[in-house]
Amino acid sequence: MIELREVGKTYESRSGSVAAVGSVSLSIAAGEFVSIVGPSGCGKSTLLNMIAGFLPPSSGSIEVDGKRVAGQVPPALGYIFQKDTLLPWYTVRRNVALGLRFQSWPEDRIRARIDELLELGHLSAFADAYPHQLSGGMRRRVALLMSLAVEPRILLLDEPFGALDTHTKTHLHRELMEIWRKLGQTVVMVTHDLDEAITLSDRVVVLSSPPSRVLLDERIAIPHPRDVFTLRESERFLAHFRHIWSVLGQQFRAAA
Repeated sequence: MIELREVGKTYESRSGSVAAVGSVSLSIAAGEFVSIVGPSGCGKSTLLNMIAGFLPPSSGSIEVDGKRVAGQVPPALGYIFQKDTLLPWYTVRRNVALGLRFQSWPEDRIRARIDELLELGHLSAFADAYPHQLSGGMRRRVALLMSLAVEPRILLLDEPFGALDTHTKTHLHRELMEIWRKLGQTVVMVTHDLDEAITLSDRVVVLSSPPSRVLLDERIAIPHPRDVFTLRESERFLAHFRHIWSVLGQQFRAAA
C-alpha cells in the first residue's frame, strides 16, 4: 500500500543544507499498523508529510496504492495532526460531517454515516455538544472520526495522543484498535512513546538521528485482539520493549 525507496529530504538554510531525512526505504502492506519512532529531529513528521504529499522528497520515490506521490495528496487518505483541527463554532455532528459536505454527499447519507461513526466512537450522547464542552480525549476522538468519515483506506497519525494523560491515552488506544480492526485501514503513526507504539502496532520502525535511516524494523509478535490494560505486563511486550529500546536508547544517548 505504501512504498518508500531511498527517500531523503534536505532543507536549505542561510548556513547551508540540512539533511532532515537521509535515506529511508520502507514497505507497508495494506491493513498494517506501523509506528515510526526515533529521537527528536530525526524527520518522523517530515516522513509522514512526504507520504501525505504535503512535502516533496529531495531524493528517492514514494508510492501510495501503486501510484507515485508527486505534489498532491493521495486519494482515500486521512491525516490526524498533533493538534486537533475541530471548528469551535460547529457541534460534534457538524465537525464530523465536514468532509462529507465537501464531497457533496446527500444529506440522508451524511446523517446515516455520522450516526454510525458517533456510535463507533462512543460519542452519540455528545452529538450536539461544542468542542469547548468536551474533554481532551473526546476532542481527539472527534478528530479521528472527522478523518474516518470520508472512508480513507490510509490513515496517517502524527503523535495523536501526545498531550494526553496516561489514563485518557490508554482508553483511546483501546478505541483506536477497535476502530482499526473493524474498518481495516492501513495506519502509519509517528510517536515518541515506545509503549504506545508496541501496544498498537504490527511493526515498529526505529529511525536514526539525522540524517535519518531505518535502524530497526521489528514485527510485534503479539496477537490481536490486545488488552491495552494488561498488555504491558506480558513477557512478549517486555521482550519487544527491551529489544527496541536497546536500539532507540543508543540514539537518544547519541543525541544528548
